Amino acid sequence: MTIYEQDAKTLELPWPFTGRETELELVRRSSAAGRPGVVVTGPVGCGKTRLITEAVRGTDCVRVTGTPESRGLPFAAFAHLLPGTVSLHRAVHLLSGVRLLVVDDAQLLDEASAALVHQLAAHGSTRLVVAVTDGVPVPGAVSRLWTGELLPRVALEPLPREDTGRLLATAGLEPLTTGRLHRMCRGDLRLLRDLVAALRRSGGLTRVPECDEWAWRGPVPVTATVRDRLAPVLDRAGAGERETLDRLAFAEPLPLAWDELDLEVLERLEADGLIHVDDLGSVTLAHPLHGPALRATAGRLRSLRLTGAPDRCGPALAAERTALERGLARQDVRGVPTPVGDWLLSEGLPVPAGYAVVRARYSRLRGELREAAAWAREGLRAAPDDARCADELDLVTAQLGESKGTDGWAAAARGDIGGAPAGLTGDDVLACYDAVRLGRPELAAGRLPAGGVFARHAEALARGDGPALDRAAGALAERGFLLFAAEAHAQAVRAHRDPRAARLSRTRAVALARRCQGARTPALAGLVLGELTARQRQIVALAAAGLSNREIADKLTLSVRTVGNHLYSAYTRLGASDRGALPWLTDLPESEPA
Repeated sequence: MTIYEQDAKTLELPWPFTGRETELELVRRSSAAGRPGVVVTGPVGCGKTRLITEAVRGTDCVRVTGTPESRGLPFAAFAHLLPGTVSLHRAVHLLSGVRLLVVDDAQLLDEASAALVHQLAAHGSTRLVVAVTDGVPVPGAVSRLWTGELLPRVALEPLPREDTGRLLATAGLEPLTTGRLHRMCRGDLRLLRDLVAALRRSGGLTRVPECDEWAWRGPVPVTATVRDRLAPVLDRAGAGERETLDRLAFAEPLPLAWDELDLEVLERLEADGLIHVDDLGSVTLAHPLHGPALRATAGRLRSLRLTGAPDRCGPALAAERTALERGLARQDVRGVPTPVGDWLLSEGLPVPAGYAVVRARYSRLRGELREAAAWAREGLRAAPDDARCADELDLVTAQLGESKGTDGWAAAARGDIGGAPAGLTGDDVLACYDAVRLGRPELAAGRLPAGGVFARHAEALARGDGPALDRAAGALAERGFLLFAAEAHAQAVRAHRDPRAARLSRTRAVALARRCQGARTPALAGLVLGELTARQRQIVALAAAGLSNREIADKLTLSVRTVGNHLYSAYTRLGASDRGALPWLTDLPESEPA
């Protein structure tokens, strides 16, 4: 077993700060002059330190940090700011001149330091930004900061999947690897960074030639952070509990029946939140990291004893495919558990083309376009001549704006809307619906299931009814069709007569489109630029036309640095990484009054 060591306290550069825009603004506002400060709470590794670092960047602040080694020493966290022996009253007086104090890992403060922080908050002359980890004991003086309403609290949730995807895209990881890392880390950014670094060092990432991205297939690297996350589980487990946990780990992706295991042990593990028992009596590990980590840390003999037969997965994989096909038939693509297919992929085992094409289609209709392309490629690796996987890949790449083919979506991506629908109105419901997405609802009249969400979208578009398009978008989103919902909202922008309603539709369309992994369809063209300021739209349009920062600066009588700052802000708002993503966004006038 190889151990990978790394200090992964924060998600440092070159990884960019991603997501958390609302929380960042709240922390900045709460820690501004005239405000008392703020407490940021959240689970271990969720990015509290990085958020605070971004919020106070460029300000004059003093930092202290709690550590487990110094919890028994009075004022240990403030040792660099206070003389050797000092009373609480004297400490408050000495630090009253500090304008902004950042306290990290406040749950680890000694009692004297915790009391000092509380007194500084109560006196009000020092602004405080305090980070506290959830789920662990906290000194009473610290918890009373927010329970006693001295400071407002910002509670961080795990980073959503779309933000995790944007973050990992900067590391060049393909979507299926991103999904695996997100499931395993559950928003734990410290674990995420640790795993990616270990995979890079160990050669665990392999190049995907078709898209020039990196994929992870195979076991979890046993890093220091992985051991830290597994340690509390093993510390609580006696011999019987450890045997049961290992049996469940090596049974993955299939569950075990509770009557195959010791019932008393199961009750203890369930009480500790380590296992999940469903209504049918099937037992699985509760955290998706525990199974891979337990398998990776087991010795060779233990692994040989516990490893099950891989042919058990065949019927379960067929059942997963059936569940996905049932959703497609019902025009409902909300999330369906797919542990067997995900496991095959993560283990680097061949994924049958018939299963892969259904996963690709399901992902495409959910708006997860890059994930859909990756599943289609997996199917083609198993069966290079499979026409269904090839067709899915063509559809996805066209809707990503990357296709050079001659089919209808490729033509639409090049701007040939008039000729595109001719090949999109066959007997298939989705082919007919594509004409609606391309703005030609008359071609689908009478060809979509009456009363269904697709037909309601078509009818609203044919009438030019903005409110009805918004309602259709809501129904589409409720069934999981996020890209279709974004397109319906975008069409509503043009149909609304009320400017306020149009702005709301635009906001909803942008929010949904950002979750669709770079979709570049005609309905969305130009939509995102509405988020930018007039000056940013002007600069983005010039950059998309091929002008350099210097040329833009000269044209608009600005400094090169100002142009660069505007472009950086625009990239952040647009979800773009560089100029190459700009041309498809710019079907607005090149310049507007600034």
